[in-house]
Amino acid sequence: MGTFGRNHARVYHQLAKEGAPVRLVGVVDPDTAKADAVAREFSCRSFGSIEQLITTHSEVQAASVAVPTSHHLNTARQLMEASIDVLIEKPLATSLAEADELIHVAKQLGRVAQVGHLERFNPAVRATLPVITQPMFFEVHRLSVFTPRSLDVDVVLDLMIHDLDIVLAFVNSPVKEIRAVGLPILSGKVDIANVRLEFDSGCVANFTASRVSTERVRKLRFFQPRQYVSLDYGRQDVLVFSVGQDAASGTPSVNPQIQMSRPATTAAEPLHAELKSFLDSVQHRSSATVTLEDGRRALAVALDIIAAIGEHGRKIDLERLHT
Repeated sequence: MGTFGRNHARVYHQLAKEGAPVRLVGVVDPDTAKADAVAREFSCRSFGSIEQLITTHSEVQAASVAVPTSHHLNTARQLMEASIDVLIEKPLATSLAEADELIHVAKQLGRVAQVGHLERFNPAVRATLPVITQPMFFEVHRLSVFTPRSLDVDVVLDLMIHDLDIVLAFVNSPVKEIRAVGLPILSGKVDIANVRLEFDSGCVANFTASRVSTERVRKLRFFQPRQYVSLDYGRQDVLVFSVGQDAASGTPSVNPQIQMSRPATTAAEPLHAELKSFLDSVQHRSSATVTLEDGRRALAVALDIIAAIGEHGRKIDLERLHT
């Protein structure tokens, strides 16, 4: 279950208190002491396995899968085979084969299945969507201080995948070329990476992700014809800088000036919005806001980036430099 699993339990409990049509039945963790502590905190039952949960509570309709990525497939499949809809944390899987199996199982069993790409529900991202016309250049930074969590995956699958998912949704064009470099610093996996993507549309995106920074930064900026857009995930804030136009004709004014606007946002916890969206899909049997196919698309690019980082490391003989 881990820290993020506890957060899911907290928000489900909060949604129930707010009157949402949901009841937190229980939490599952093989570490029963951990499960017991979370269950006491949020007034539900604890279980040491999914089998115990299903056997005890056959009325369970939906569940969050917040386990290590390597267990996503087996855990989600077991739940879906028990007629339970699932929200699977990012990254969707460890491989495209596993992602494809999840997609197949969900379709075969008619289950609602959503991927936990949290930033899709960030108010700043939602406020940016109506502004998008033709993005041509992105500069994205996601920096975090080191913590021992999520060290089963590297920084691309841990942090950068958030921004990959957002940029892929914004650009909506196939990736044409990938250039990437990354280094392990404090763990056995890549802890800092820089990536350049070029899309078929001609758009270029630069990403920097680090989990060994001295500060926390989560910012995305992009340029499109006559506009520069700056998005701060943490502050949930968007700034749009536009070259002035004649309002009547829509043509550039004689003396263009930069005009700044701030699309309206309402501060909200993205996880709260994400779980509410998931439960709405479950209740109305509608497609998830972030589908398994969306999760697969982000995963595919992330795995290609990891391969490119590995190729670059071999080219410069990185292992020799670290010995």
